[in-house]
Amino acid sequence: MALPPARFLPGWVYGSAAVAQRERSHYAGRCWHPVAASAELGSGEALARELLELPLLITRPAEGALPQQPRAFLNRCPHRGVALLEGGGPAQPCRRLICPYHGWTYDLQGQLRAAAREGEFLEPFCRDDWPLMELPCRQLGPLIWVALGPEPLPLEQQLDLVLAEAGALFDQPRQLLARQQQSLACNWKVAHDNTLDDYHVAIAHPSTLHREQGPVRHYRHGLSHHGTLLATPWGEGGTFFTFGLAPWTHLLLWPDGRLALISFLPEASGLDSCRMEVWLLGLEQHAGGAEAWMAELQCFLEEDRRLVESAQRGYASGLQPGPAHRLEQRILQWQALYASWMELDDLAPEALTTAPGAAATPPWRH
Repeated sequence: MALPPARFLPGWVYGSAAVAQRERSHYAGRCWHPVAASAELGSGEALARELLELPLLITRPAEGALPQQPRAFLNRCPHRGVALLEGGGPAQPCRRLICPYHGWTYDLQGQLRAAAREGEFLEPFCRDDWPLMELPCRQLGPLIWVALGPEPLPLEQQLDLVLAEAGALFDQPRQLLARQQQSLACNWKVAHDNTLDDYHVAIAHPSTLHREQGPVRHYRHGLSHHGTLLATPWGEGGTFFTFGLAPWTHLLLWPDGRLALISFLPEASGLDSCRMEVWLLGLEQHAGGAEAWMAELQCFLEEDRRLVESAQRGYASGLQPGPAHRLEQRILQWQALYASWMELDDLAPEALTTAPGAAATPPWRH
């Protein structure tokens, strides 16, 4: 892949309400989003989740001898919008999903099987006219993925670097060992940039992440159209992989089979906050050390929290980012993808194109 442009996104992109609104339609809708670990959802079970304020219902129909692929629906009854399953808890075994409001009953394929007092609707009523609204859903590796748009890019294309560099390692069956979330006082792009930033690790994390990744001279980078890779030798043998994935996800893979997923999700409450989610997945032998592992990750994530919240204040004060370092190419690659999907030209503040000395071509177009 050709090298990405050598300039960062302009600072106004991080504080624009119009940009944030467009991210939902032009950016997030093109991608697949991890919503659960595959092991969380057994045959004949349903699981409620939320993604970008959308209530989701993930099911795994029980049919035949082979495990079925999961399916995803909006977790709302088509009659009056009430959730069919309460969120926040583990998967529930069920043959039917019954709306607690008016008793409409669905199977795990999303088809309406019964409605209370069907013969009394004021207009002709046909069950086939009222399925649950389905979303694209796939199981790949140890994760269940959902797409919010009707035509997302192929999931294998979104994960091309993961599959090419660590496909067998990624595909190992794992159980979810721990999950935590935390609100950060920064725009999600600030946090995502930071986690792609290999320039800061040795300086900002000398006794935490830097020890895991090792000397900068051993860094190996990979770039594809939709993803980035930092690969470093692991002290006990093998390679430690850090993948940056669209839209805002990071996969950390250890040679011993551990996998950490870190995501930075936009919050509807404002431009200066996001929600960081951390999932830990591992093999059976890793279960006993999950608490210590999470504590170890939280050490460098807390160091990063202070940095990204400080950077947010810098952007809010009118920052125009400085020159890019060679160890920041993963940021540039992601930002080039983001800019191309977002079609930012028509959102640019007029001052950028009319101010004395302004560049004739916007920085993200170089």
